[in-house]
Amino acid sequence: MASYEYDLVITNGICVTAADIASYDIAVKDEKIVLLAPSGSLAQADAEKIIDAEGGYVTPGGVDCHVHLEEPAMFGKGSSSDTYETGTRSAVAGGCTTIVGFAPQQKKEPSLLKALADTHAKAKGNSYCDYGFHMMVGNPSLEALSELKTLSENEGITSLKIYMTYAALQIRDDQILSVLLEARSNRMLTMIHAENGDVLNWLTDQLESQGLVAPKYHSTSRPPILEAEATNRAIALSSLIANTPILLVHVSDPGATLRIRQAQTAGQPVFAETCPQYLFLTRDDLDAPVFEGAKCVCSPPPRDKASQDAIWTGLRNGTFTVLSSDHCPFNYNDAEKGKMTCITAENPVGKFREIPNGIPGIETRLPLVFSSGRLALAKFVEVVATNPAKLYGMYPRKGSLIPGVSDADIVVWYPEGRRDITITNEILHHATDYTPFEGRQVGNWPRFTILRGKVVWDRDNGGVVGKKTFGKFLKRGASSLDRIWETVEEQGAFDVAAL
Repeated sequence: MASYEYDLVITNGICVTAADIASYDIAVKDEKIVLLAPSGSLAQADAEKIIDAEGGYVTPGGVDCHVHLEEPAMFGKGSSSDTYETGTRSAVAGGCTTIVGFAPQQKKEPSLLKALADTHAKAKGNSYCDYGFHMMVGNPSLEALSELKTLSENEGITSLKIYMTYAALQIRDDQILSVLLEARSNRMLTMIHAENGDVLNWLTDQLESQGLVAPKYHSTSRPPILEAEATNRAIALSSLIANTPILLVHVSDPGATLRIRQAQTAGQPVFAETCPQYLFLTRDDLDAPVFEGAKCVCSPPPRDKASQDAIWTGLRNGTFTVLSSDHCPFNYNDAEKGKMTCITAENPVGKFREIPNGIPGIETRLPLVFSSGRLALAKFVEVVATNPAKLYGMYPRKGSLIPGVSDADIVVWYPEGRRDITITNEILHHATDYTPFEGRQVGNWPRFTILRGKVVWDRDNGGVVGKKTFGKFLKRGASSLDRIWETVEEQGAFDVAAL
């Protein structure tokens, strides 16, 4: 068997990291990046495979840390349309080499460890990319809270998610405090879905009493103030527990964004995430004819054009630490498990309360934002790869191009001007029957996606060429972003008597 100095070389590319843009060749050996060399210098290297980037950009593989796959039905009749196999297949086709999904604990379950075991069973041997899990805490029982130490120290689970809305998952403020306290003690980052569930339920009842049930009223039932109020409350609760770190997920509202910025300016370890739906969709998309608006029903809902601009500003100025997809797919034309489960003879346009809540987006996240022209390339890499890896305990193994330490997770883009692509569901690789971004033009797409030195996506020669068994589970460490845990430890333990 032939022996090569390198397993893979990428030559003639413009490398983009969160800190720098420069022309380098990249050499890979044994799944790691081992060398960055002057551009063109490795074109004749002794390598098993050589990719000529032809002047195209070369970035770290995308890291998407908000992905819902193969979850049990928690929102009425709706059930995820993507498995770990189909979701991660779609991920690599869109330049994503690492995802962090969710291990969901339902309210009737006392244990988090069982929920984790069930999720491992679904993902193992069925992932085209590397993956990890957040714990989704629906029942913060004493048993569940006692398991956080084991999850963090032994299982490589260093983040969890809680909800301030949804009947199946909503926990009360006192329970939130208990979760924050135990998470702080175990160096776990707490993700929070911040919408005021009680108020939106009241508003929904009011709308239904007036017969206003079409998809567009989903947005009316969730006005921006609900997100801003809940965001403020989440920040206040985290400050009470000695400024424990939190991440506000899928932020859509300028008011919530302002409150986050104020907390960050005051030195609180408050982080924020947004998603492409808040950059490219508006509430008008929910007002499509008949039932079509259901394709864009997600929570929080897309806002207006002015809100889009505010979210873009937040990405540029660092208010938003990460840009995730919140891929939460349900088939549209499906009356048993998908969006159409809410259509009845009495309600031919459905009832927005019962529409399965979420949209697909794992494959379109990087192309949409890369092609937007609204983020500097280094900032793009920062929010889609480097910061997610740091925030969720995977850096520098993931999210960078550092010789000797970074996995060879790499995206090679087409040279500028070589590809104008119209997004259609037909070109995507998920198992969902629509994309909310149908018909949108993008100026680029990943030409190659490389996971640990292996080409898993070759757009021009075979498409998805990786295997569903190649993805590995990642045991994650504590967050390394902005010294958040060092700062917390300097502040000392939570002391209620000191309040």
